[in-house]
Amino acid sequence: MEWKKKNREGIARMGVMFIGIAGGTGSGKTTLTEHLKQHFGEDITVIHHDSYYKRQDLPFEERCKQNYDHPDAFDTPMLVEHLRALKAGKSIRVPVYSYAEHQRTDETELVRPSKVVIVEGILIFQHPVLRQMMDIKIFVETDADVRILRRALRDVRERGRTLESVITQYLTTVKPMHEQYVEPTRKYADIIVLEGGRNLVALDMIMQRIENHIATTDVLAQNTAPEPDTIIP
Repeated sequence: MEWKKKNREGIARMGVMFIGIAGGTGSGKTTLTEHLKQHFGEDITVIHHDSYYKRQDLPFEERCKQNYDHPDAFDTPMLVEHLRALKAGKSIRVPVYSYAEHQRTDETELVRPSKVVIVEGILIFQHPVLRQMMDIKIFVETDADVRILRRALRDVRERGRTLESVITQYLTTVKPMHEQYVEPTRKYADIIVLEGGRNLVALDMIMQRIENHIATTDVLAQNTAPEPDTIIP
């Protein structure tokens, strides 16, 4: 593949840039991530912490009652292992999670190493090892009233939830977990972005940093031979 010929060695020498984008539910993390992905295309890979929710051997009714905003709900060690593989120039298979079923499926998505990897999720700065792997840590901050309204619209429209279930979940787990685990990680951020992808000044600054990294990687990638691909399950 052309990508392998031109980029693998440059990535291995320069290193993958890991960008962490954290913040509360409905803060605008996804909007910011999508802006960056659309601008840089294949030079950016996006990995969502939600993909690493643990598989649960429980009936659907019981899965609906679980706390999905607690750090223990995630298989973060697997995510760390996968990021280390990408750093080494190896491909990975990311789990596929079903929000409708509250369950990790048997499917996986093949992800190849790229020059920049964005890791997005509410709790990615809560895990010390994962936090230390990030070259740039971004915390998206938005008013709580705006965040709950965005979450309600998203969960009803896209995930088939009822408004009552969204409100119940927010009051019982989302809000207290945000206060206990998400908000305290704000102090680890290198950049605080208000309103996510709608903050054009912050977006431009982040893009400039990414462009510098990509340009340096491209220089290192010139005239290098391809290496065999390895996939980490």
